[in-house]
Amino acid sequence: MTEPVKLYRHGGRLTDAALQFPAAPRPWVDLSTGINPHAWAGPRADGAALRRLPDPAETAALEASAAGAFGTRAEQVVALPGAEAALRALPRLTGARSVAIMAPTYGGHAQGWAAAGCAVRPFTWQSPIPEADALVVVNPNNPDGRALPVAEIMGLATPERLLIVDESFVEVTPGLSIAAQASERVIVLRSFGKFYGLAGVRLGFMLAGVGLCARLRAELGDWPVSAEAIAAGSGAYAAPAWAGATRTRLAADAARLDALLRGAG
Repeated sequence: MTEPVKLYRHGGRLTDAALQFPAAPRPWVDLSTGINPHAWAGPRADGAALRRLPDPAETAALEASAAGAFGTRAEQVVALPGAEAALRALPRLTGARSVAIMAPTYGGHAQGWAAAGCAVRPFTWQSPIPEADALVVVNPNNPDGRALPVAEIMGLATPERLLIVDESFVEVTPGLSIAAQASERVIVLRSFGKFYGLAGVRLGFMLAGVGLCARLRAELGDWPVSAEAIAAGSGAYAAPAWAGATRTRLAADAARLDALLRGAG
């Protein structure tokens, strides 16, 4: 008998799921990554941009646009091929050898730190924080929706450990963001693809102190993100009206879904 494919990793894997459950009705609905079904539909990269390497000045302009939307300085924002890239780089970049991760949350953080040979110590919001070099909190959280206010998040910062806050889902509730507090000891991760509905573009950001950002930029090289990512991100972050309308629409969608589920018992 064929060994079942393990589907516990974050990120959909619908092909593996369909192979394991061939009799399941189609189409599959992927709820694993919280991607907005109403995607940003603004300008995309043109043919000329796709036929050459992105100019570093274009990446810098994208970072400046994102910084304006996040409420921080451009030199503290590094564009990445998805927030996942920063998640995987952080053990090497920071030198931390152990991490405490507020659980439950999606598995990418634990996988990334474990792959780097670091000790991973999960804990719950109600339990004491284990001793560790770094602390990871996803806020708002996936999958349970837990959302901690800024004061509580910043209360987790101590001189003895790094605080890493994954804000991949914060665009719907921007008042929860600690982007303005990013520093050498407080690292913030942001995602483009979830709120803007373009996960396949692969765009994310690390917000941190200038020194840490410079080290990550040196590792990434001159072309960390694609022409498509630059075009989509630059346009979307310059459209605050779209973001505001989308927050309103998603809140209404969530309320309607909640009502349908309650009606179904």
